[in-house]
Amino acid sequence: MEKQLLKVEALSVSYHDVKTTVDAVRKADFSLEKGSVLGIIGESGSGKTTIAMAIMGLLKKNAAVEGNIYYDDMKINTLSEKEKNSYRWKHIAIVYQNHLDILNPVMSIYDQITEGIRRHRTHSEKEIEKRMKELCRMVKLDEKWLCHYPHQLSGGMRQKVLIAMALCCEPDLLIVDEPTTALDAVTREEIIDLLIQLQKQKKITMLLISHDMYVMKRLSNRVLVMYEGRVLEEGFTKDVLEKPMHTYTRGLLKASLETNPYQDLWGIPGEDIENKEKGCVFYTRCVQSTQYCQSHSPTLQYISLERKVACNRGGIITLLEGKNISKTYSYKNHLTTACKNCHINIRSGEIIALIGQSGSGKTTLATILSGLLKSDTGEVYFEGKAVEGNNFTKIQQGIQIVFQDPFSASNEGFTIEEVIMEPLEILKLGSIEERIMKVKRVLEEVQLPTSQGFLERQCNSLSGGQRQRLAIARSLVMEPKLLIADEISSMLDPSTKANVLRLLKGLQNTRGFAMLYITHDLMLARKIADGVYVMKEGEIIEEGSSSKIFYHPESDYGRELLGREVEKKEIGYQS
Repeated sequence: MEKQLLKVEALSVSYHDVKTTVDAVRKADFSLEKGSVLGIIGESGSGKTTIAMAIMGLLKKNAAVEGNIYYDDMKINTLSEKEKNSYRWKHIAIVYQNHLDILNPVMSIYDQITEGIRRHRTHSEKEIEKRMKELCRMVKLDEKWLCHYPHQLSGGMRQKVLIAMALCCEPDLLIVDEPTTALDAVTREEIIDLLIQLQKQKKITMLLISHDMYVMKRLSNRVLVMYEGRVLEEGFTKDVLEKPMHTYTRGLLKASLETNPYQDLWGIPGEDIENKEKGCVFYTRCVQSTQYCQSHSPTLQYISLERKVACNRGGIITLLEGKNISKTYSYKNHLTTACKNCHINIRSGEIIALIGQSGSGKTTLATILSGLLKSDTGEVYFEGKAVEGNNFTKIQQGIQIVFQDPFSASNEGFTIEEVIMEPLEILKLGSIEERIMKVKRVLEEVQLPTSQGFLERQCNSLSGGQRQRLAIARSLVMEPKLLIADEISSMLDPSTKANVLRLLKGLQNTRGFAMLYITHDLMLARKIADGVYVMKEGEIIEEGSSSKIFYHPESDYGRELLGREVEKKEIGYQS
């Protein structure tokens, strides 16, 4: 194992002015081995750059720093300013993100790069010229630009200049702060490739700061995920990006175009509150928070080898688990196996697609998972408790199912108000006024009218798309933690299908419920799903993340299904 070059212990940074105190970093702990690349990712204001400035000793005077920062076993955050200067650029250097503000507009590029060499090295002019040529080759910058001024260079060139400035004294540790911000796609790739090449050739240790998941994926070995000054998740970059274990990390991934090239982008819902001294900093935006989270701040703890999460529930919980589920139908002495030793896991707040051809057993499995159909063998657990009959479909914050046929899903003789209010009345939930308010609220959420005239209309007067929205509203009135949607768009025209699905995905993102989406439409599954299970003749033959299943299927059947779908699309484009 490589020696630790940088170690940060219980680092806290707060900014003070006359009226307010802002806690920018709260008890951050991490280490960085020599030759490795550690990434820090998070939304703007999460404390990433503050950590970089604390390591460099460049925080403003209104910043109070607690904790320890060790470089090569030397505690550097308590050194004098003169002693810190001996470490800056010579041992630790930084590539800033805002190249227009950092570079001096009235100094040539040559003078700005050589300034660091002159200050920290005792080179002759001839040695400085030689070093400048080396740096230009290293960062792939034509020497002719050295006599120019910053405004005469492109954004990518200025970024190369900043990298050259940071490397001028051959530091062991390079802090890179948002290296690709505001760059075009081609220049961005060029800068990423340059940093990769430099790291491999020079064995430079890097601390990479970015809000860009793609940059993290390309450059870092390990990653810290930060929110409101706290580290919420830590692990190998590949593991964190493929299977996030904190709801915040998953939200960041869903908001990334690079990790979701075929999906709509969704930001993290909810709002921050100012005072979260006692509880989890993320609980107001978390889809699985409890009352406990409001008063108890979680610590960053190991949940598996090389993986840490700061969550009172140990990371994203498994909401529903099905084990060894089998079901056989008998008709006139003929046996049909609908499910055979099926297993499925659905985590809190995620969308799982169950795909396969018609007759593969998808609906049977889903109905067993909901508790509406008894299996021959196997067990189903919802939040750790056995699913038996309708024990979780008859309660609030349980399981609800939306069926394929919107016309048979509701009593045609009922009014719209009666259809939605029925489960509330059966369970005697709330007063009449509260029930009516709930009915109107879910109608608004599914974008249906809330006027008295509409409430009094009978279901048989609605279109197919309106009936499907009504079925969704009836399910949402019970505030489910898991919604099972069984081919709910298969009977809709393309425009109505698009509207209903975007509506449902938006509701899922806002409310945070998990969803099992049953479909034979692979492109639709790719559009909305976090994870995928593939069924064939009653068996689960493949499972994994959406990207894994759709880009690297392991089973022959999975490859066959995807091949057919691609072929259908190509024929459609040609015609």
